Amino acid sequence: MNRRRIARDDYQRLLTERGLDAVAIDDAALMLAAPLPSGLVPGFPDGLVSVQDAGAQLAAPLLDLADGQHVLDACAAPGGKSTHVLELARVDLTALDRDADRLERVRANLERLGLVARVVHGDAADPASWWDRRPYDRILADVPCSASGVARRHPDIKWLRRAEDVGQFARRQGALLDALWQLLDRDGKLLYVTCSVFHEENHLQVEQFLQRHQDARRLNLAAADKDTQLPAGQLLPDRQHDGFFYALLQKT
Repeated sequence: MNRRRIARDDYQRLLTERGLDAVAIDDAALMLAAPLPSGLVPGFPDGLVSVQDAGAQLAAPLLDLADGQHVLDACAAPGGKSTHVLELARVDLTALDRDADRLERVRANLERLGLVARVVHGDAADPASWWDRRPYDRILADVPCSASGVARRHPDIKWLRRAEDVGQFARRQGALLDALWQLLDRDGKLLYVTCSVFHEENHLQVEQFLQRHQDARRLNLAAADKDTQLPAGQLLPDRQHDGFFYALLQKT
């Protein structure tokens, strides 16, 4: 639910009135008993709700947001996590992506939900081409990955991916992390996210990053969201959500 417009229980009553069954996932999300095209979901065109995987919905709460923060969503398109951030806190958000066409979806989602952000076309690995030199309090780095965690919905991934792809993604992820770390203010927090289940893109990536950056420490995710159960940051896919990896890093 877009918390700025409707509470979960109020929206669930709206669904009931329309003859639709849904179960609560948390205090701001419902899962429909039967799937619908997003445009036919009650209230979707009016910005009452968004459609997003339950695992992806953990990102914004885990960022440990507060009103007034300067926030960067470094790989923002299509905008689901950016808009969720803005629904949770009144922050100054920059939504960045290097794909100009997909940025149009970010703008469309912001307009549909009645939210405001600075939308920037640029490569997170090359901050000099777009950054205004103002450090960020929070950075969301939902980086490109093998997408191995979403194979339940996209089974073709198992045939389209090659063994060497994981190493290529890992190198890109490391470059993105190193670049984004320079933009983070002291005591700021960066949330590293993949929709992968592979060690090289997840635990190993974070371990290598911590070895390269002595001013970084990894925080306990439970400290950011006491209701989230993420053993070692890895969320494995099941019938309710896709597979995701989360690591919260703080600059000391």
